[in-house]
Amino acid sequence: MWVPRSNPSVRWVQIVLLLVLTAFLGAMWGLERTTVPLIAEEEFGITSSAVTLSFVAGFGVTKAFANLFAGGLMDRVGRKRVLALGWAAGLPVPLMIIWAPSWEWIVAANLLLGVNQGLGWTATILMMMDHFGPKRGGLSTGLNELVGYSGVAALTVATGFIAASFAPRPQPFIIGIVLAVIGLVVTLAFVRETHHHVHAEPATGDAPSFREAFAEATFDRSLATLNQAGLVTKINDATVWGLLPLYLASQGAGLVEIGIVAAVYPQVWGIGQGVSGALSDKVGRKPLIVAGMFTQAMGIWALAFAGVLWEWIAGAGLLGLGTAAVYPTLIAAVGDRAHPMRRASAIGVYRWYRDAGFVVGALIAGGLADAVGFQAAYLAIGVISVASALVVVVALAQPARRVEIVVESTE
Repeated sequence: MWVPRSNPSVRWVQIVLLLVLTAFLGAMWGLERTTVPLIAEEEFGITSSAVTLSFVAGFGVTKAFANLFAGGLMDRVGRKRVLALGWAAGLPVPLMIIWAPSWEWIVAANLLLGVNQGLGWTATILMMMDHFGPKRGGLSTGLNELVGYSGVAALTVATGFIAASFAPRPQPFIIGIVLAVIGLVVTLAFVRETHHHVHAEPATGDAPSFREAFAEATFDRSLATLNQAGLVTKINDATVWGLLPLYLASQGAGLVEIGIVAAVYPQVWGIGQGVSGALSDKVGRKPLIVAGMFTQAMGIWALAFAGVLWEWIAGAGLLGLGTAAVYPTLIAAVGDRAHPMRRASAIGVYRWYRDAGFVVGALIAGGLADAVGFQAAYLAIGVISVASALVVVVALAQPARRVEIVVESTE
């Protein structure tokens, strides 16, 4: 394992900067989780769930391909440049939503938001893994996701209160302008490159090309199993993001209640990852992935049958707990199986498959909600989570153990 000895204060300052930037990335996403589905209905008169979820599908497509692009690009040009590109892509997003004269503008803004999240968040994950080393992959991804989804939750509930006090736009999205500008400036001025750290890790044989890494991630049994679990987790998230505000509104919930329930899910998700990532380093990845997939199903089903505020909060919390168990664990499990010089590519491929779940989830959940109603859509999504858990039970093998080494830091 890479353990830095010189300039530890510099290393920790860099880790703190990355955590702050990850929180800002999560906040950029959280701006939309309460407001955008309501904008579709209230301002543009869109009543179809499938049409409303088009912004989720657009986000998912670009985020998935941005993840794929980011992984290979970081292996070639470094992490910092990719992070800066991600923030540059995020700058127009809040402005486009504020000025949008039609729903198509909202969808286009979410295409750019997908690029922002795919490039930026993938970069912070890899940079933290570079700092912590492969033996603490669960800890590094857990911390990263904890802070990021705390940012999602904070802005989800904040925009609920702001929208209730003013309107779903423009006021909530002014915050996004500030976040994007600060994120880009901090990245360019203060963040240091970390790609050189992977050279300190033990590796035998030649590193695979990106094409080989993609083929391996697609056809290797264990990696394919991790990919499908990640995809199903995003199907669940797309269902909650796109349908939950509309579902709660149909049950008589107000904007503040919607904001609170919508925020509980990512907040529990975020806090739980601070425990689950490190725990997976000790007990293994598979137990947490299996338990998490089953728990997600129970949370989805609980939301389907909830009718009052505390029941909605309990269901959202249960779903967040299950997602917390699997989210950093899946990334760490991919990292366990990746060649050090191509870890970014391997994780980029995984995140490509995972975030394709936004598209699949938008299509399935939106279509089912229009055809048979919100409750039936949630029940069906829960069944998919159970099936995914069973695939992990059968197909996921344990990786080979890595050799631990200690080298001097080059910082």
